[in-house]
Amino acid sequence: MRIVAEHLNYTYNPSSPFAAHALKDVSIVIEEGEFFGIIGHTGSGKSTFVQHLNGLLRLPSSMKKYKPKKPKKGESLPPAPLLKVGEFDLADKKTDFRALRRRVGMVFQYPEYQLFAETVQEDVAFGLKNFSDEKLTEDKIANAVRAALEIVGLSYDEVKDASPFELSGGQKRRVAIAGVIVTRPEVLVLDEPAAGLDPLGKKEIMELLHRLHGDWCKTVVIVSHDMDEIAENCSRVAVFSEGEVKYCMPPAELFRHAEELIALGLDVPLTAKLCLALERRGIRLDCDFTTEDFIRKTLVAVGEKDA
Repeated sequence: MRIVAEHLNYTYNPSSPFAAHALKDVSIVIEEGEFFGIIGHTGSGKSTFVQHLNGLLRLPSSMKKYKPKKPKKGESLPPAPLLKVGEFDLADKKTDFRALRRRVGMVFQYPEYQLFAETVQEDVAFGLKNFSDEKLTEDKIANAVRAALEIVGLSYDEVKDASPFELSGGQKRRVAIAGVIVTRPEVLVLDEPAAGLDPLGKKEIMELLHRLHGDWCKTVVIVSHDMDEIAENCSRVAVFSEGEVKYCMPPAELFRHAEELIALGLDVPLTAKLCLALERRGIRLDCDFTTEDFIRKTLVAVGEKDA
């Protein structure tokens, strides 16, 4: 499912003294099959944007009571916003948002805090029952839950009857992700998927997401403040700042703008910082800012020809 956004705007608390313009004329395309990253400082609009992708936040034109504005005399209206996810037109009142949410899974930050059922089986099955158009047998539900738990690295037989609240932190997060992917969404959106995890936990979560990307979900979109995570994993990345998209390009191109990103109040990967420091000493590395490529290019630069 290809994601196309054009002229997207969103204001919290409109027509009030507390109005906050979260998105300002955002236009962006995410191709089917991408492992796409979104970065930006707090309040930049990145989370507001991804909440539009499965209709948690709706375009005004998709509301039942919406009436198009008429331009004032001598004025023209700004271009109408467009948001399409695959065949779903999210600006259209007739869009089936329930069907959309079955195919666009959303994992919020610290998803383990949203676990609620008495058993892991019930928690993971909830989304499947809620979004399915057919009456599911207990066997179909059990098989789907088993597959979702096993793809996230948990044993179905060991955890299905356990209370999700008795699991470890890492297991809880995996159960929460299983509860989203159990419907086998074509697009999986995750807000800070590795937040609060130690380095090993972060590594395991990113390995899980790549496994899901290959086998379960055609497109993965992650929101992250961890620039090393973005550099190591994403095919392209969009930079949000004050509600606008400032850059959208592969990490290997983006992090060549390290000084501009720092000026926007953002961090850059450690490899980009090291490249800047080396460049000031007359050594320019043409690397993609992954750790492996940086080390290899550095060794070549200092004369280790067999690097």
